[in-house]
Amino acid sequence: MGMVARAATLTATLCVGAMVGTEVHAAGYTETQYPIVLAHGMSGFDSLFGVIDYWPGIPQALEQDGAQVFVTEVSQFNDTAVRGQQLLDQVEEIVALTGAGKVNLIGHSHGGLDVRWVAAQRPDLVASVTTVGSPHKGAELADVVRGVLQEGSLGETVLAGLAGGLGSLLALLSGTSNPQDPVAALEALTSDGAATFNAAYPQGLPASACGEGEAVVDGVHYFSWSGTRALTNVFDVSDAMLGITSLVYSEDNDGLVGHCSAHLGTVIRDDYHQNHLDEVNLVFGMVDWWSVNPKTLYRQHANRLKNLGL
Repeated sequence: MGMVARAATLTATLCVGAMVGTEVHAAGYTETQYPIVLAHGMSGFDSLFGVIDYWPGIPQALEQDGAQVFVTEVSQFNDTAVRGQQLLDQVEEIVALTGAGKVNLIGHSHGGLDVRWVAAQRPDLVASVTTVGSPHKGAELADVVRGVLQEGSLGETVLAGLAGGLGSLLALLSGTSNPQDPVAALEALTSDGAATFNAAYPQGLPASACGEGEAVVDGVHYFSWSGTRALTNVFDVSDAMLGITSLVYSEDNDGLVGHCSAHLGTVIRDDYHQNHLDEVNLVFGMVDWWSVNPKTLYRQHANRLKNLGL
């Protein structure tokens, strides 16, 4: 085969790979020193019936080139400290099981606050904290909901009952029985709730309104990224809901979290063409086909951690 033909073949291979969200990398590309632990957001889970995953295809994309990945599950609706303690219990089990000494934590949405809590409590067990679309300064939608549903009101009681029932059902379907407290979860994601949390756990927070935080605190490396597109795929029914919720926000957002609120530590990027669900490859991988694939971002980040010796 001539040089021109070989070049054409390579170009075609790379183009096809880009379209299907795959990459060509050497073996060991994602082989981090410490295991990667994934922490879901509000109303999340690990897997329902072993069929519907919160992180569809992401653990496999990381594992295919060497990463050791663990998917955790905590209460679908609860306060950050409660969810954080549940996550810490699992981290301690993972460290004991693997003998790795530490883990790389990646949290999506409310899960980003959970991983911060774990790192603050046990920095000796955490090599890095990465948050994806997490409301570190609170979510404006949570403020609106809290304003409408006054404490002790009938509306609050009804919503708490519905959300609590949903959380219990999701827990049952995924094989767990964690306690649910939707009101505490809502409070945690308001601006006031975030401010209280940040006062206690400031590690990695930006000093300015939309800047970057310290890259390393107490030996833990901090990273974040997020998206700013609510509508990304015409075939994804969840886009319509996120398109509506995005209107509540005063800044660019992913439908549920503002891009400045998502900043923590080293900000990898805060304007991916992804909405809040795209950030974890939901729903069923129906993301923006013309933008970077979410699985690629996680693989690139694993390689980033590897190159840092993490």
